Amino acid sequence: MQDVLLTAAVVFLFTTLLLIASDAPPLQAYHQLFLGSLGSWAKFSQVVKVWIPLTLCACGLLFTFRIGLWNIGVEGQVMLGAVFSTWALRAGSDSPESGAVLIVLSLAASALGGALWAAVAGFLKTKGGVNEIFAGLGLNFVAQGIVLWLIFGPWKQPGVASMSGTETFPTELWLSAPALLRIPPAALAIAAAALVASGLILHFTWIGLYLKAVGRNPGAAFLYGLKPARLMVLAMLFAGGFAGLAGNLQVTAVYHRLIPAISSNYGYLALLVVMLANYNIWLMAPVALFFACLNVGSIQLPMMLHLDSSLGGVIQGALVLATLGMHGWRQIKSTRAADRPFISPFEKGG
Repeated sequence: MQDVLLTAAVVFLFTTLLLIASDAPPLQAYHQLFLGSLGSWAKFSQVVKVWIPLTLCACGLLFTFRIGLWNIGVEGQVMLGAVFSTWALRAGSDSPESGAVLIVLSLAASALGGALWAAVAGFLKTKGGVNEIFAGLGLNFVAQGIVLWLIFGPWKQPGVASMSGTETFPTELWLSAPALLRIPPAALAIAAAALVASGLILHFTWIGLYLKAVGRNPGAAFLYGLKPARLMVLAMLFAGGFAGLAGNLQVTAVYHRLIPAISSNYGYLALLVVMLANYNIWLMAPVALFFACLNVGSIQLPMMLHLDSSLGGVIQGALVLATLGMHGWRQIKSTRAADRPFISPFEKGG
């Protein structure tokens, strides 16, 4: 708890000094961030709509972090989930009366699409020796190219190719939200189920135990009969499946079509969420909510204070850097304590 408070104090001081240097009133800036995210139910509902895909991506990343993989390709996995979801919905758009069935099929298709895209990075890592960071980044670019090609090619709007995306789906194919709630209950349920399922799998099943064993010591795990390569691919499948579901909700619950920026950079942001939560699934939900508040609240800064909305990103990045710095400092302290020679009480007294 002391480290959390110290990290928050460092970030608050850094952000305040940055605002002062920019001739911006710090208190007003923080106030506008609060109003822009929590100032009304309508704004909070936007925060929750960001929190849901962010949480899904973070759940998936826990599996790859557990085994020691940096799944940078989660951004592309969100995109492929959205592509597969759009394909499933388009295939049944001629009969929107079976909307509930099509939405369920699109959820399955999106999880499959994200998992397959993640499996490509997994096989490149295990079979080709390609570092998962480079494989993931490359696949992200390919996924973005696929999305743009579909929007401007086979799935373009009738008569025109537009950056606004594909044609909007009929309302029967939307994940609907009650007028007062403004948030699709099904989307909330999917995010909650993902949190519970991830926690149970990682802490109470052989999958979580084996992933942890390989992540700690692949060589020793192999000697005990585990297969690190297969488990790495399995972890990538879990991560891609959750990211694909996030892509589905971007299509069915938020934009109701496929757009070029369908991932909204939630994959990259989820990496920061997991690191700041110290890879603890029970801390992940509140940390993701805080990041979602920054993401939504920063939109108000240009309108009210003529500040760039990137301030939210600055705070997010500063939080992660401060957290990593705190971890590094604790590691240095523990290393020095371990290297310190033992002096017995008799030597002290002598």
